[in-house]
Amino acid sequence: MNPTPTGLDRPIWTALTTRQAHLSLGGALARRFHPDVAPFAALASDTPDAWRALHALLAPHEQVPILSADDVEGIDALQTKRAGTIHQMIAPQRFTQTTDASDVIRLSDADTDDMLALVQRTKPGPFGKRTHEMGAYIGIRERGELIAMAGERMAIDGHVEISAVCVDERCRGRGLAGRLMNILREEIGRRGETPFLHVFSHNESAIALYERLGFELRHAFALVQVSHAV
Repeated sequence: MNPTPTGLDRPIWTALTTRQAHLSLGGALARRFHPDVAPFAALASDTPDAWRALHALLAPHEQVPILSADDVEGIDALQTKRAGTIHQMIAPQRFTQTTDASDVIRLSDADTDDMLALVQRTKPGPFGKRTHEMGAYIGIRERGELIAMAGERMAIDGHVEISAVCVDERCRGRGLAGRLMNILREEIGRRGETPFLHVFSHNESAIALYERLGFELRHAFALVQVSHAV
């Protein structure tokens, strides 16, 4: 799918400066999400001044990931390390099927500990104690235990990211991840928005699932970890 110039080309910066600015720290040159919300940061431009502004937002032993079209060099006060390639996938067709949601619950502040415990077991990617404030999160419980969840992360005009898709290892193979994603896709579509997601290029099993659900590759980014120079 050929990319077109939209907020999706700079999803972190766009989210931090528009719909999720209330969850951000920083200013006109560099921004980051509050550490309890998400680890991501972004620059207004690839300039020394912007890198210095990002440096000022980081604690001495802190590391934040940024997305870049290419590898970056930064400045002497920061070290950058490429952590992999991220595929941005988008579901251009609205989901219109009916998905069984009879056992699906809305997750809230009261579920934070259980969400963090599920993330710790399944390792779907970055998730903090306030990540659920970024959008709607849904899940499935069995005998009181949270065994699956998915939710909305970055939000930009016209698009919402699906993230934190995870299922307890004991409950995999039952289609729970796809079902939760389809429920979110339906809800996002009803709002007139388009779902997208990010996945490591080497995660072939996840990519195969997303393709079966109608997601298509839109763009590839370098994931770069940024921290203070040692």
